[in-house]
Formats: sequence, C-alpha cells, structure tokens
Amino acid sequence: MRKNAVKVIVLLIGLLLIVMCISLAWGQIDIPLHSTLSVVAEQLGLPGNWQPEFTQEQKAVLWFIRMPRTLVGVLVGAALGVAGAVMQGVFSNPLADPGIVGVSSGAATGAVVSIALGVSAQSMFYMPMFAFVGAICAVSITVFLAMRHGKIPVMTLLLSGVAVSMLLGALTSGILTFMNEQKLQQYLFWMVGGLDYRRWEHVYLALGPIVLGIFIMLLLARHLNVLVLGETEAKAVGMAVVPFRLFLLFVAAMTTATAVCVSGNIGFVGLVVPHMMRMLIGPDHRVLLPASALAGAIFLVLCDTLGRLVIPPAEVRVGIMTALLGTPYFLYLLRRIKNPT
Repeated sequence: MRKNAVKVIVLLIGLLLIVMCISLAWGQIDIPLHSTLSVVAEQLGLPGNWQPEFTQEQKAVLWFIRMPRTLVGVLVGAALGVAGAVMQGVFSNPLADPGIVGVSSGAATGAVVSIALGVSAQSMFYMPMFAFVGAICAVSITVFLAMRHGKIPVMTLLLSGVAVSMLLGALTSGILTFMNEQKLQQYLFWMVGGLDYRRWEHVYLALGPIVLGIFIMLLLARHLNVLVLGETEAKAVGMAVVPFRLFLLFVAAMTTATAVCVSGNIGFVGLVVPHMMRMLIGPDHRVLLPASALAGAIFLVLCDTLGRLVIPPAEVRVGIMTALLGTPYFLYLLRRIKNPT
C-alpha cells in the first residue's frame, strides 16, 4: 500500500506540472510550449539566453495574466482538497465538505456587506478581508451553538452548520434586495467563483494562510487517523478529542475561508476530490491529505483551462465547470452509499 501511495503521489505531481503547462500555454492567445518554458525560466533567473525564445507580448500574457491565475488555482484547489479530506475525517462522513460548518455562507455574507458599504470599490483587498472575517465568524457561531457541556456532538455540529448557513443566506438575500444593479452584478461575479482577473496580489494574499493551513493539517494527519477510529478509541490513547477536533475544524475553516475570499464560491472540489483519493489510495490521512492537495490543484486548474477553451472567446467560469463535472460524481456517490451492494 505504501509503495502504491508513493507512486500515486509522484504521478499526481507529474500531472500537476503538465496541467499547469497546459494552462499557461493554451488560451485565446496560444503560446508554444518552448516559449512558455523560456518565459518561466527567465523570470525565475535560470541561467541561459531565453530572450529569443519569446516575444514581449507572450511574456506579458503569460507572466502577468496566466501565471497568477494558474497559481491561485493551484493554491485554492489544494486548500479545498485538504480541507475537504479533513472535514470528512472529523465528521466521519464522506459527504462532508468545507462549507458544511458555514464557511461559504459566512464568506458570502461578508462579501455582500463589503459591496453594500461600497468599500470593495476602494481596494481589491477589502472584499477578501470581509469574506474571510465573515467565514471565521460563521464557524465560530456554529461551534458555539453546537457546544454542549464542553463537548461537540458531530450531529449537533452539522445541524448547527445548516442553521447558520440558512440564517446567513437569508441575511445575504435581504441585503441584496437593497442593492442597485451594478452592485448585484459585482456580487454575482464573485459568488459564481472564478480565477479570471487574478493578479500577483491575490497570489501573495492567499499564499501564506493556505500554505500554513495545509502544513498544519499535514502535521496532524497521524492524529486524525486516531480520531477517525472513534471518540472512545481516541480517548483510550490519551487524545483530547474536543480540543483537537476544534483545532482541526478551525484550521480547515481558515484555509477554506482564504481560498474562498480570493476565488469566490467554488463547490465540489472539497467533496469529490478527497473521496476519489480515498478510493484510490486508502483512508490513511498521512497519504490522503497530500494526495487530496495535489488532486484538488489538478482538478481546479484543469476545470479553469477547459472553461477558457470550451466556447472561445467567451469563458465558462471555473465555479460552473466544477459543478458540471462534480455533480454527476456526487449523484453516483449518493447512489453508491444508498445501495452499497
């Protein structure tokens, strides 16, 4: 199993590099692969005379438009993949995803508040900041409502997440009714989820929190394996179940909130990808988490690339592409769980 897992990880790394090259090279302006690699090599300061291999137009398109977009896709996909795997482990439910505790609805409320107040037009950073704060507040309220005498029953936590999501959804809808058409379009553009118009500032904004969150979750993979065995077994080996579950929950929520705030609401990545990886390499989170990160990055960048190519010159936003590709598998998963034989 371990040899098979290593092979899968190496294969996923190779696939990610291939998908990134395709994303950088293909689009409304096709750039030859050798020119794409030359631009990347020059910008990274690798030795060699790369200038004759590309034009200045190709360099501008690739480095200032496609590269930030691709890197944001890698970061967001990896974040949603790992967070989804952790949520499914914490809740012992293959249908759990990062939005189950109110992260997505909280981020949506924060975003719509920033638009309603008009601060989102002052700086590109205000909407992500409001979305992040909204997501963290939603998770905090969910946990507070679910807490019972120092314990957090999983079912109560799930129900609290649903209730908070419905409440925030109603609040968001109420605010939208008082907005003008321009602000409504701005909110819809963010809510659908996409990687278009991403700049290097978005990469810098997402890089620190997402990398830190993924690193922490990878460090705790062995402990998550114990938690999945059940609360009784975890306590028997000396694990503080409630604090550990809370900590994992907040790290996953923080990572998801950062991803949502720079890309908008993108569904199915945190649900479908971890489940597929679990079927492929098994339930050991020491391997499952890095595999989910790589597969999530591959899936999101691939969906974004397909969205750019399917009906040129128009684009299908990546949030729509993930829903189109993820929904059939989700329905299959529901049927498989209902009829396991």
